Amino acid sequence: MQKHDFYQSLVKQTESLIAGESNVIANMANISALLFTSLEDVNWAGFYFMDSPTELVLGPFQGNPACIRIPVGKGVCGTAAATAETQLVEDVHAFDGHIACDAASNSEVVVPIMKHGKVFAVLDIDSPSIGRFDTDDKAGLEAIVKCLEASL
Repeated sequence: MQKHDFYQSLVKQTESLIAGESNVIANMANISALLFTSLEDVNWAGFYFMDSPTELVLGPFQGNPACIRIPVGKGVCGTAAATAETQLVEDVHAFDGHIACDAASNSEVVVPIMKHGKVFAVLDIDSPSIGRFDTDDKAGLEAIVKCLEASL
């Protein structure tokens, strides 16, 4: 299956999982489980919520225990929150200010989730492989985030 078709399938599954459910925690829990079990070569899939204008806090996830709080502007997640732009990082060890919550993670993609024009949360996916994520992954994960945003 082509990557585009794979992500289209994940979008449809996401839509089905969250249809009619307004609880964001429940929806994020199911989405993180879907992504963790569907994506190959990932070791973490989950969410961080904006807890204040200066800090993210851990939300639903699948994988090893993670950092509970991340300052906005720090690390890949904090940079995505500060810029409201997806961060696609081939090698996290080369990313200035990287926060090593899991030493096994080597690449990362983080997609901001918007609500009322502001960052509400971020979707974070980690891989133990350098260069695991590409622009197709970025586009596919952004499409999944759009589904979630529509339910907020």
